[in-house]
Amino acid sequence: MATTATKRLTQTEIVNQLAETSGLKKTDVKGLFDALANLASDEVKKNGEFTLPGFGKLVKATRKAREGRNPATGKPIKIPAKTTVKFRLGKAMKDAVGE
Repeated sequence: MATTATKRLTQTEIVNQLAETSGLKKTDVKGLFDALANLASDEVKKNGEFTLPGFGKLVKATRKAREGRNPATGKPIKIPAKTTVKFRLGKAMKDAVGE
């Protein structure tokens, strides 16, 4: 089964395309993305999650400390616990992409 490699959109291309389709200025679209990113990070820090309607949800997750291996030497190393963010795709998006 052959797949065709498609080029991913860059941030500039996304901003340009949204500016064209919405009639907004490019700087306004960029500002909206920045504001959305700040809102999302603040909400995840405060409430542990942020839902982006139509797309999915950002969820704060804690990874336990674990033991790994240094790939160069093969020696065991300790990987400390850390907090990270996971994205859970919403059902509407799953259904739209899965078609």
